[in-house]
Amino acid sequence: MESTKKTKKDLSRLREAYNESIGLGNVGIFSEALKNVWQQARKLHGDRSIPVLITGETGTGKEIVARYIHLGEEGEISPFVAVNCAALTPNMFESELFGYEAGAFTGGLLGGKKGKFDIAQGGTLLLDEISEIPVELQAKLLRVIQEKEYYRVGGLIKIQADIRFICTTNVDLAEKLNEGAFRRDLYYRLNVGQIYLPPLRERPEEILPLAYLFLEELARQKQKRFTAISNETANIFFSYQWPGNVRELKNVIEWAVLMFDDVELKPEHLGMMERKGSLNLTVTGKPRILDFTLPPGSFPVKDVIKNIIYQALQMHDGNKTETAKYLGISRRSLYYQLKLMDNSKN
Repeated sequence: MESTKKTKKDLSRLREAYNESIGLGNVGIFSEALKNVWQQARKLHGDRSIPVLITGETGTGKEIVARYIHLGEEGEISPFVAVNCAALTPNMFESELFGYEAGAFTGGLLGGKKGKFDIAQGGTLLLDEISEIPVELQAKLLRVIQEKEYYRVGGLIKIQADIRFICTTNVDLAEKLNEGAFRRDLYYRLNVGQIYLPPLRERPEEILPLAYLFLEELARQKQKRFTAISNETANIFFSYQWPGNVRELKNVIEWAVLMFDDVELKPEHLGMMERKGSLNLTVTGKPRILDFTLPPGSFPVKDVIKNIIYQALQMHDGNKTETAKYLGISRRSLYYQLKLMDNSKN
């Protein structure tokens, strides 16, 4: 009994260390949008038979969500195999995914080679940037997902596939469908468990909490004194569009903590953003719309967003397409925000 308790304790520590190493140890849920994503992910963890499609811009955290679906709350001691589809040449896809038998083709290993399907048995296979898989191979992938079996290249033995499939993409697969670059049947099969990660600019209530989370973590790691973010820096963070999303926010703070040692994160510490041409930190001419001083106490970001959306809708007589254009977001994102607002009323 005592040895069993010790084993469980050691296993728990191992899971915590692993979660920390892959970025799950400090995940912050600071918005209704992310809360919904995490609830979906928790449900999908419970059913390995459902393929999952995670969509969203680069840097929104698609792989972290994929790993959470694999691990769940308690952690999962089974393989998690990630394949970057964009890094594979078209003629490598089949042998990399399916593996091959000895003598399958000239130049192959004498004893053949296991593929990613073989390695992921009993666990999860993450196909990152699924849109990059050649169309001719998409049909074979669909067959594996549906029938749960496959053959290695040059093989005659049918292999059972005990694999959870998770796919991610940062492109609009609907456009790929129209272009004939993505199979419609595969898209609808993957779409059963779709999760959409909105960009950071559409989740402004998360910017400061995430910034503080990263600042605390990185200052501790690098033994720096940073504990606060100045109002001027907060204004810059709110007014910036964050094309690289959460990953870019963390990179900016990591660079600042690496290069400086101060108590408060100030605009002069954000040289990485200015050097990249991402942001002009000097305000000249017409002031930015969001160039204001944050009030003490609290700031109702959700209410501000609601008011902006309602005013934009009134300005365009309820036309959602024109409203989305005016706000600089997609129609899908606007509908998502409106849905969140409706849910908050209930």
